[in-house]
Amino acid sequence: MSKIKQKFKSPIVVFFTVLLGILLISVPPALTQQPVVLNMLMIASEAQTWKESLVKDFQEKNPGIRINVIEGPNATNLLEDLYTSAFILGDSPYDLINMDVIWTPKFAAAGWLADLSNRITKDELAAFSPKDVDGGRYEGKLYRIPMRSDAGMLYYRKDLLQEAGFEPPETFADLVKISKALKEKGKVDWGYVWQGRQYEGLAAMFVEVLEGFGGYWVNPDTLEVGLDQPESLKAIAFLKQTIKDKITPEGVTTYQEEETRRIFQNGEAAFLRNWPYVWALANADDSPIKGKLAIRPMVGTADKGGGACLGGWGLGIAKTSKHPEAAWKAIQYFTSEEAQRKFILQTGFVPSRQSLFKDPQIVAKYPHYPELLQVVNKAVLRPPIAQYAQASDILQRYLSSALTNGMTPEKAMKAAASETRRLLKT
Repeated sequence: MSKIKQKFKSPIVVFFTVLLGILLISVPPALTQQPVVLNMLMIASEAQTWKESLVKDFQEKNPGIRINVIEGPNATNLLEDLYTSAFILGDSPYDLINMDVIWTPKFAAAGWLADLSNRITKDELAAFSPKDVDGGRYEGKLYRIPMRSDAGMLYYRKDLLQEAGFEPPETFADLVKISKALKEKGKVDWGYVWQGRQYEGLAAMFVEVLEGFGGYWVNPDTLEVGLDQPESLKAIAFLKQTIKDKITPEGVTTYQEEETRRIFQNGEAAFLRNWPYVWALANADDSPIKGKLAIRPMVGTADKGGGACLGGWGLGIAKTSKHPEAAWKAIQYFTSEEAQRKFILQTGFVPSRQSLFKDPQIVAKYPHYPELLQVVNKAVLRPPIAQYAQASDILQRYLSSALTNGMTPEKAMKAAASETRRLLKT
């Protein structure tokens, strides 16, 4: 034993022991610790872009954090189901929650999201589109930072309107008048196409028309329901009248976004209600209407401007995340001006930061973005209530029945309002 002790006291051993200690102390923590891994579920169509661009850039700037992008289905309702199932099971693997705007109240009310209210200042929030920020709130608290916006709008054939001497429509009456005139002259087969199938797109379309007539669906503050009010019946009457006047095809009650886009892009319609994604497709080199279209917010009545249904995605943090600080760091980067600019230039999505709508690089590629900001600023939220999915299902069923003559509008909306009130217990 004495020989062993003597060996460890030798100068050579002491030197190497000290040297080893110095080396261990000087090694950066990032090399001695495993990186933090954040899991994020992403719609499949966007996963690759995130991996190759935003996530790659973030990880280069933050070597101690890795982001594991999990590819989910392309259908947003299935993506929501995956999140919901994971949370209900009580051991969600996700840290960063990429949310459609209509999921926020449900996820927040269930206690699945961390409150972000104290992590960001009012001045920092002011850089984002106000309605996008509102879409991340629930009962006064902030749970979602907007990553990209989206809003329904009215596309129109500026060439046909100019040739016929019409200004862009301001009201529903203008829209009908111009549609009839262009159809009578044989310029188009249809005046106005919109989404009338029984699905979420029907609810999104309807809130814009409802706003234009001065009505409301559900007041989130009081939980009052307005579906059986006169304004709601006027909105339905307008939609039904477009079909009766044959400025809208009878088959519109089976149409989703793509069916309506194809009709408009083929030059068959003068007006289209749809989302921003249509612009790039309608202006592609092989499009018959390239350079012949313009956009504006949805029209309204003489005394009430129309609205633009707010869509878009944002990022939150799961309450169960073991790495909330790292997750917040990721959100700060992904929603930054630098990251959003690169993302928008690559994808053509709509930014959530107001400055980017007039950014020289973005406007050079997408010259309609300044007009798009006007649309986003007139955005209307679908009711930010915890029971939104059920409320939307109620509206879709009864509105579809009214549009297809299964029920009278009065009877359908009375039933829809009654069922919604029972849901909300008001």
